[in-house]
Amino acid sequence: MNELHLETSPYLLQHANNPVHWKAWNNKSLAQATTENKLIIISIGYSACHWCHVMEHESFEDNEVAQTMNQHFINIKVDREERPDVDAVYMKAVQIMTGRGGWPMNVVTLPNGKPIWGGTYFRKNEWINSLEQLQELYQSNPEKILEYAEKLHEGLQATSIIEKDKSLKDFNQETLENLVVKWQKSFDWEFGGMARAPKFMMPVNYQFLLRYGYQSNNKQILEFVNLTLTKMAYGGLFDTIDGGFSRYSVDMKWHVPHFEKMLYDNGQLVSLYAEAYKVTKNNLFKEIIEKTLTFVEKEWLTKEGSFYSALDADSLNYENKLEEGAFYVWTKKELQVLLQEDFELFSQVFNINAFGYWEHENYVLIQNQSLVEIANQNKITIFELESKKKSWEQILYHGREKRSKPRLDDKCLTSWNALMLKGFVDGYKALDNHHYLEIALKNADFILKNLWSSEGNLWHNYKNGKATINGYLEDYALVIDAFIALYEVTIEEHWLQKAKQLTDYTFDYFYDEKAVFFAFTSRLDEPLITTHFEMEDNVIPASNSIMANNLFRLSIYFNNSHYEKVTQQMLQIILPTIDYPSAFSNWLHVFLNFSTQNKELAICGNEAISFIKKINQSYNPNIVLAGTQKLSSLPFLQDRFSENETLFYLCQNRTCQMPIHDFQEIIKELSL
Repeated sequence: MNELHLETSPYLLQHANNPVHWKAWNNKSLAQATTENKLIIISIGYSACHWCHVMEHESFEDNEVAQTMNQHFINIKVDREERPDVDAVYMKAVQIMTGRGGWPMNVVTLPNGKPIWGGTYFRKNEWINSLEQLQELYQSNPEKILEYAEKLHEGLQATSIIEKDKSLKDFNQETLENLVVKWQKSFDWEFGGMARAPKFMMPVNYQFLLRYGYQSNNKQILEFVNLTLTKMAYGGLFDTIDGGFSRYSVDMKWHVPHFEKMLYDNGQLVSLYAEAYKVTKNNLFKEIIEKTLTFVEKEWLTKEGSFYSALDADSLNYENKLEEGAFYVWTKKELQVLLQEDFELFSQVFNINAFGYWEHENYVLIQNQSLVEIANQNKITIFELESKKKSWEQILYHGREKRSKPRLDDKCLTSWNALMLKGFVDGYKALDNHHYLEIALKNADFILKNLWSSEGNLWHNYKNGKATINGYLEDYALVIDAFIALYEVTIEEHWLQKAKQLTDYTFDYFYDEKAVFFAFTSRLDEPLITTHFEMEDNVIPASNSIMANNLFRLSIYFNNSHYEKVTQQMLQIILPTIDYPSAFSNWLHVFLNFSTQNKELAICGNEAISFIKKINQSYNPNIVLAGTQKLSSLPFLQDRFSENETLFYLCQNRTCQMPIHDFQEIIKELSL
C-alpha cells in the first residue's frame, strides 16, 4: 500500500494517492528491501518541480506502471528538500552514470542501497522497459549487477576523498586574476549571466564578482554584474507584478522561467541586490528589494515568524487543469481589456510583441529598455511613466488574484529560513527600513524557540508545529551566517555567542579532522552508502565554504586562532584544485578575506549604533564590523569602550591603529 499519507512533506503528500506502493525513506523501508531481497526504486523530487509533476501524471498515476513497480521493487519517494543528504549522494551516482543530473531523479539500487542504474525524467514506456530489464537481469545474472554496483560505489567513495597535496602558496592574486579572465569568456554581454541556456541566477557568483570588481577596481567586471542584475530585474524571471524571482529561465534572455518560486533563491537575491544597490544606488535595484521582500512577507511569512518554502510552477488554468505558468502569463486580449487606452504604451514597456511572446498566444512580461529610454521615445516625463507602470502593475495584480494560485509548499526549512533572514537583514542595511529588521528578528526568535533543541542540535524541518529531521551542515552554516549578520546591525553580542555555540557544535559532530572539512551529516545520524562533503558552490553556496567564511569572521571576534587555522587549511586544499571558478566562487570570496585590503573596524561608545547604521549603508565587503555601547567582554572589543566619547578602532590582521574620534576620517580610511 501507499504509505505517504502518513508524511507531512507537501511533495510526498502529492504522491499519496498514486497506485504505486510508495514508502518514505526510513530504516523500516530499507530493511524490508533487505528482508525480501528486492531492488529499490528511489525517486527524488520536490513539490514545485514541473517535470516531477509530469512524470507523476504519465507514470506514477498509471496502473500499468504501478503494477511493474509494486511487483518487483521497494518504492521509496524522497523530498530532496527534506533529505538533501540522500539527494546529494544519489545525484553523484546519477552524474557518474549519465554525465548529468536534475529532477525528478530516479535511481534503482540493490537492497543495500548501492545504485545500479538511474537518470532523471523517463517517459512511461521507457520507464517500464528499463525496470523490467533490470529485474530480469537481477534474477538471471545477479553477479553482473553486483559487480557493477561495487565499481560504481568505489567511484562514489572516490569523489568524497579530498586530495591534500598542495598548499596555499600555489594560489595567489595572480592565479585569481587568471581564473577570472578565464571565467569572462563565458559571460553573456547582451543579456548578462553565462552564455548558455537554461540560465540560473547563481547569486553567489555575482556576490563574488561584485566584491572582486570593487576591490580590484575592475570596471569591466562591475559593468557585467550591473548588466546581469539589470536584465534579471527586467522581468520574465522576475515577477514585476508581485515581486519575487522564479528558479531559472529556459532561454538566454531571462525571459521564460520555470515558474516555481523558491525561498532560497529570493533570500540570496535580496542580499545580492542590496549589495549592488549600495554600490550603484540604482533605483531599479531598490525596487527589486522592496517588491521581493513585500512578496515574501505576504506569501511566505507565517504568524510564528517562519517562512514557507516555495510556490509551485503549476497552477490551474481556465479549463481547471494544472499547467505550468498559468497563473503568471497573459494573452494580448486579456491585457487589452484590462489596460484599455494604455495598452500600446504598456506593450512598449513589457514587449507584447515577438520579443515577449512565449507560446499558445501567451506573453511573459519582460522589459528590454529602460523606462528613461521609453519615456524619451514617447515624449513623456519619467515620473509620468513610472506612475503609469505602478498603476498597470496594480491593475494586473488585482486581475491575477482572481486566478487559481500556485500550490504552496508550507514546510519550513532551517537553512532556507536563515537565507531569508539574512535577506531581510541585508535589505535593512541597504534601505534603512526598520520593518525589515523586525521581520528578521522575529524569524531569528522562531529559530531559537522551535528549531534549536535543548540537546544543542538544530532541526532541519518544521511543519504543523513540530520540528523533525536532525539538522545538516547547511542548517548550521547558514544560521551562523545569519546570526553574525544580525549582530552586524544590532551589535547585540548574544547573536555572536549563539553563532559560536553552533560553530562549536559543528566541530563536535560534523568536523572530520583527517579530511579537514565538515561532513554534510551529523555523526549522530545513520550513515548513507558514502560520506558526503559538500564542496562545490551551486544555487546555494557549499556548506563548507560558508563555514570557512563564518570561521574567519568568528576568529576575529573571539580572537580564536583555531578557527582561522581551519579556514586556512580548507583553503589550502580547495584553492589549487579550482579550474571552473563559477563552482567555487564562495571559496574565492573567502580567499579575498586574506587580502591586504581586508580590515576590521570596532566602533565603541554611546553613539555606536548610529554610526554602525551609516557604515552598513555603504558597500564594505572587506570590513569585519563590530561595535558596542557598553563595556564588552567580546575579545575584539575588550577595554575599548569609553563612556565619554565614541571611538573608532581600525585594525588590520589584528593590529590596530590609535583610536580615531572623527567619523569622516574613518570613512576616508575605509575608502583607501
